[in-house]
Amino acid sequence: MPGPLDSLKVVEFSGLGPAPLAGQLLADLGAQVCVIDKVSGPAQSHDINRRGKTSIALNLKSPAGQGVARQMMAAADIVIEGFRPGVMERLGLGPDTCPDTVIYGRMTGWGQAGPMAHLAGHDITYLATTGVLHMMGTPEGSPKPPLNLVADYGGGTMFLLYGLLAAVISRGVTGRGQVVDAAMIDGVPAMMGLIHGLMAQGAWGAPGGNWLDGGAPFYRCYRCADGRDVAVGALEPQFYALLLRGLGLENAALPAQMDRAGWPQLTARLADIFATRTWDEWAAVFEGTDACVAPVLSMQEAAEHPHLGQRGVYIDRDGVRQSAPAPRFSATPAPDPRAPGAPGGDTDAVLSDLGYDTDQIAQMRADGALT
Repeated sequence: MPGPLDSLKVVEFSGLGPAPLAGQLLADLGAQVCVIDKVSGPAQSHDINRRGKTSIALNLKSPAGQGVARQMMAAADIVIEGFRPGVMERLGLGPDTCPDTVIYGRMTGWGQAGPMAHLAGHDITYLATTGVLHMMGTPEGSPKPPLNLVADYGGGTMFLLYGLLAAVISRGVTGRGQVVDAAMIDGVPAMMGLIHGLMAQGAWGAPGGNWLDGGAPFYRCYRCADGRDVAVGALEPQFYALLLRGLGLENAALPAQMDRAGWPQLTARLADIFATRTWDEWAAVFEGTDACVAPVLSMQEAAEHPHLGQRGVYIDRDGVRQSAPAPRFSATPAPDPRAPGAPGGDTDAVLSDLGYDTDQIAQMRADGALT
């Protein structure tokens, strides 16, 4: 059964990080995604961002290679590229070379314009510049990078996808595509609405002293007797009451939940209690309750968790554990992901679909247009 994006044709220029994940997620939902690679190579089962895609390897510095790329872009609904501003234009492959029906997605850290647009950066760079990394610090030390989930994939990939699919809807009304300028420095602040609201109310203070940054005793991790950790997220009063009951503190003389001055005392008290039992023992205490206490699982343990297992959150392909397609659809469920293909592995088939015969393909290969 085709997925919900089965009708979309996507051309993705190979790169790293947010753009390949965007292509993968579109392919997961049925879109026909073809990657234009720089060079052919063997298939790698661990290259999960390549799953479900086809690939052609082109020399984009050759006129013939550029010509093929332009043909592919003209036949596509969506083009995705993640290069620094100006790179695609210098290759003769910018948005102006596409028909006006094409949606041209541009994924960068700094955006297409501005004094820093041409500089390099990574997830941590954009988090630092937007002010968000500072908010992840503690009174005792420097901020700790949250993997590369927040800027690369939250502020990058997800906003690129949001923009691309919004442009698809707009094209359905106007008949015209457009350029989607997805910048991580735009996307990260756009996710901060709740925090901005708390700051405006004076309800957010210095790093490490707030509800969601580890400062609140009811929203942080605690170490158990065996060295494992549990995560506590008992924000609401009714959930907090269940937390105290599980810890045997329902009748104890404690600071009020929202008394910030009492948080250090309450944190120390909870830490002492959690340290008296093992991770498994606390899991048994809170299992099936709404106290929002969860054992901190390793990736291996998460894959074996009964709830995640029943939903099939993790799948194995060729010995590589990875996520199943998300989200889920009732009428057009996502197809089973195809294994990652080889860079350039579909070159002949792609060219054949564009109308090239075997002699022309052979000549292009001899001329170095195909890599």
